[in-house]
Amino acid sequence: MKNTVTVIDTKEQILNVAEQQFAEKGFSGTTLRGVIREAEVNIAAIHYHFGSKEELFIAVVRRVAKQVVQSQLQQLAKYENQAEPPSVENILEAFYAPPLRVITQMGEPGLIRAQFMGRCRAEPLPIQQLADKEFNESQQRFLDILQRALPNQTRTELQWKLDLAIAIIIRTLNQVGQSGQLITGSSVEEVEIAISRLVKFVAQGMKNFD
Repeated sequence: MKNTVTVIDTKEQILNVAEQQFAEKGFSGTTLRGVIREAEVNIAAIHYHFGSKEELFIAVVRRVAKQVVQSQLQQLAKYENQAEPPSVENILEAFYAPPLRVITQMGEPGLIRAQFMGRCRAEPLPIQQLADKEFNESQQRFLDILQRALPNQTRTELQWKLDLAIAIIIRTLNQVGQSGQLITGSSVEEVEIAISRLVKFVAQGMKNFD
């Protein structure tokens, strides 16, 4: 039992350190040597759990995506089987609320996670695509239901608008806690107000067909 706990703790420690270093330095600036030093593990532990820096990066993204995507899809499932398409506002709330609620409630680790998500969108295309792959299922399901809600718009146009919606949430998360920004703290009331404002703002752009 003790060995199992040790293995889990070692893997989580590596992921935690790697997430922080990828967030601060990006993929190219992060080295396995640096992760090993900060996590206080040896190279064998990295190779045992992950194999390479690329696989370690994917594992960090997958951990982040699992937490966010599961919450998003649980919210979205409430609307997917309805006979009538939901409002764009309902769809966007299902998209925006889970990551904002989860990350702002994490405290300091949440700020690192938000920074990491922002870095993923700013990486060179091959690395960015590794990250995007982990969120692809969720994004396709959101596109499917947006297509039902906005049948006069093409899939390409909705994809472009969803990309912009993602950019907005990433920017919002990256600025959590900074004065003068949409979310300066982590109170439930402040987060819910921010979600409402984001939904109203982005919904107008989504529904605009001209």
